[in-house]
Amino acid sequence: MNTPFATTVLTLYPDAFPGVLGASVIGRALTQKKWQLETLDIRSFSHHKHASVDDTPAGGGPGMVLRPDVAATAIDAVDLHGRPLIYLSPRGKPLSQAMVQEFAAGPGLVLFCGRFEGLDDRVVQARNMVEISVGDFVLAGGEVAAQAMIEACVRLLPGVLGAAESTTEESFEDGLLEYPHYTRPRIWEGREIPPVLLSGDHGAVARWRSDEAMRITRARRPDLLDSAAAQVRNDSMESEE
Repeated sequence: MNTPFATTVLTLYPDAFPGVLGASVIGRALTQKKWQLETLDIRSFSHHKHASVDDTPAGGGPGMVLRPDVAATAIDAVDLHGRPLIYLSPRGKPLSQAMVQEFAAGPGLVLFCGRFEGLDDRVVQARNMVEISVGDFVLAGGEVAAQAMIEACVRLLPGVLGAAESTTEESFEDGLLEYPHYTRPRIWEGREIPPVLLSGDHGAVARWRSDEAMRITRARRPDLLDSAAAQVRNDSMESEE
């Protein structure tokens, strides 16, 4: 029997979990023990007065920084079991569907949720933390980002979603954004479902969906097409060598 996908979250706000992870199919999978969730309160590892976890930034400036001694003690209390140690950070590598697939195929995740101005960088280096960002914006802390990352991984686990096809025809699976979806009623507020989707011609439907995915990607995320083209060029060059 395979060991469930195990996630450990180090946070100053353990009560924030499971949060949305306790709802819908992700929450049901948690109840069914298809994955595991553990939270550790970073503050409980502080030996300072009033259980403080932060201090003023070296060099001056606004805000506070998570202390390296407290953070490292919390991290060292976790047995990684081959899981990546991830620090949710705006300066990290952007999370992608390819990364999610790789993580979901592994034993689980250990996620460190930052707060204040962030974590003392010496800990990031000393503990070989992988910095990952969920977008080009700043949150008050890493808890929401951690939940988003966990959900993205857990939904790919076997048996979590009802149909295996649910994860194969989605945005980013083939390098494109997903095509539009429609359902009954056929006409709503004067807007009609594209006739091709009601034609019963599976080939025509597949072509329409492919064309729509390309159209939407070109209009909204041309960078994805540029990346795909660059990959094709690299693969071609490697095959010629």
